[in-house]
Amino acid sequence: MLRARIAAKSRRMTSSNKHPGAPWRNFYGRVKGKTLRPSQETYLEEDLAKLSPGAVDWDVNPEREKLDMQAMFGGKPVWLEIGFGGGEHLVHQAATHPGMGIIGCEPFINGVAMLLGKIRQAGVENLKVYPGDARNLFDVLPEGSIDKAFLNYPDPWPKTRHHRRRFVTQEHLEPLARALKPGAEFRVATDIPDYVRQTLEEVPKAGFEWLAEGPGDWRAPWGDWISTRYEQKALREGRTPHYLTFRKL
Repeated sequence: MLRARIAAKSRRMTSSNKHPGAPWRNFYGRVKGKTLRPSQETYLEEDLAKLSPGAVDWDVNPEREKLDMQAMFGGKPVWLEIGFGGGEHLVHQAATHPGMGIIGCEPFINGVAMLLGKIRQAGVENLKVYPGDARNLFDVLPEGSIDKAFLNYPDPWPKTRHHRRRFVTQEHLEPLARALKPGAEFRVATDIPDYVRQTLEEVPKAGFEWLAEGPGDWRAPWGDWISTRYEQKALREGRTPHYLTFRKL
């Protein structure tokens, strides 16, 4: 049953006609990796549906009705993490800031399964999880509903011809900007110098300002940061993390 749902999800994410009204959106990342452990399959079977933020995908919400943020988190400020990887940072933020509601978005089902295990272990209850393309989630987030957003170590797509696949393009940044409240913070962590370049070029075009006043503002992590496994790998391989903070105008 679970394997069938994962296979169906993969077909939907790579199909141009999953619903007659759906826009054409190429998806280039993986949605499934190595075989899941039995415990991870259990997490997906038992926990994922009840952590849903609501109807997101086109096949279940073809009218693109907006999510009910009040019902989701009871009026709490809402944060969003785009591409949470294995979920370390997402669970850390939820545990550190219990007064916030946080939505995590990640299409890679192995990462989703890892997150669900961490949620069980930490016992946090202020999280929602969308296992899919962030662009679908942006469609149904009400305008000005998000107080803070995180983009940590996104896929660098290092080849020049693939730079248009990066998250920091207007295709992603413009709907993100619409979902963010004026004054909301957008954090980007990356160890790829060219990704820093593209981020600093593209994010301001979408209506953000970079808040750095000196080198320490992008060399030092945020006060509530937790170093992820991706960052630890970058450090072992000699790459330098950058921590970029923007504010929605």
